[in-house]
Amino acid sequence: MASQRGQDPDSESLSLQLRVKHSEMMESELETVALRLFDERGFANVTVEDIALEAHISVRTFYRYFSAKGDVLQLRIERRSERLGEDLAARPVDEPPLRSLRLVFEEEFSAIDPIVLRRWIGVIADNPNVMKGVVGAIQLKIHPVIAQFLGSRLDLPSDALVPTMLAAATLGVVQAAHTQWFIHDGDLAATMSESLAVLERGMSFDPKAWKARPGSASPGRSGTRPSAPN
Repeated sequence: MASQRGQDPDSESLSLQLRVKHSEMMESELETVALRLFDERGFANVTVEDIALEAHISVRTFYRYFSAKGDVLQLRIERRSERLGEDLAARPVDEPPLRSLRLVFEEEFSAIDPIVLRRWIGVIADNPNVMKGVVGAIQLKIHPVIAQFLGSRLDLPSDALVPTMLAAATLGVVQAAHTQWFIHDGDLAATMSESLAVLERGMSFDPKAWKARPGSASPGRSGTRPSAPN
């Protein structure tokens, strides 16, 4: 019997799920505490010891979740890239790609705590050195997810020119929507949706519109001249 040979596989699975959930909750809690301290005192003036003290944990425990205080700012980027891939994969295959992106981003930002996000943006904006790492992480982790999705819908390699540029345009709109909301406030999810709708209305996603013309190089290679969008 399973009880005689070891722990029940179902129990092991549940135990793992609980540990992962606890880890995610702790990371979120540390992010919330750290961002509040960064906002109140300035990023450079907050230490790991300050964050640990405020979160009622040991410094050693903090380092179980993050290798440095700046890594706290990477958490939402990592989580967004993971959720984005899963949520986009679940969208109907016959749905226009930019509509899928718009609806997925709208749903995500409907669930985000605006106070925490505002602090996150503010800390990044006030610290150019931090901004470089965050922007780099966005390009390395989120851009490829969008490009892969668009490439799959256009039947092109994700690193081909067309999905790469369209992903960059989408990501640029998302970041611009962040800025628009940060400056003017309002409904974050609505701002994100309306911003991506601008791109959606102005861009064709008929796969035929992005195929190379007869006699031209294959899509994604130097010399490719895709047909103009409808």
